[in-house]
Amino acid sequence: MTDQVKIQQVLKAAEKIVQDFGQHKTADYFAGFDPNATFIFYTHTERLNSRAEYQDLWAKWESEDGFRVHSCSSANQKVQLLSDVAIFTHDVTSEIEFGGEISTLAERETIVFHPQGGNWVAVHEHLSPAAN
Repeated sequence: MTDQVKIQQVLKAAEKIVQDFGQHKTADYFAGFDPNATFIFYTHTERLNSRAEYQDLWAKWESEDGFRVHSCSSANQKVQLLSDVAIFTHDVTSEIEFGGEISTLAERETIVFHPQGGNWVAVHEHLSPAAN
């Protein structure tokens, strides 16, 4: 398989994660991540050490804070291939609802992918605010 084919597969996997997040398709969104994936969010004080920890936090946001994703878009995408790891970086703009208020967030994100069973699965996500 050529590097260009791998890059296209990673871009497709990343697009699905972004699309599912933007449509608040929770089960589909989380299916794009390995169960042992880790997550670092600037809005959360601790690293999340598994998909289950993130799912629990997401459910808490929904039940306690009225969390809902209204949209998400990706721009300025780049994929770097390193043997059996792919690093996807992009600029992401999301409309997020908390407590009845919708905010537009401009952020930068890195998602690390690893091939599993013929698919590229996210194994790490790091989110930071966009530079002003």
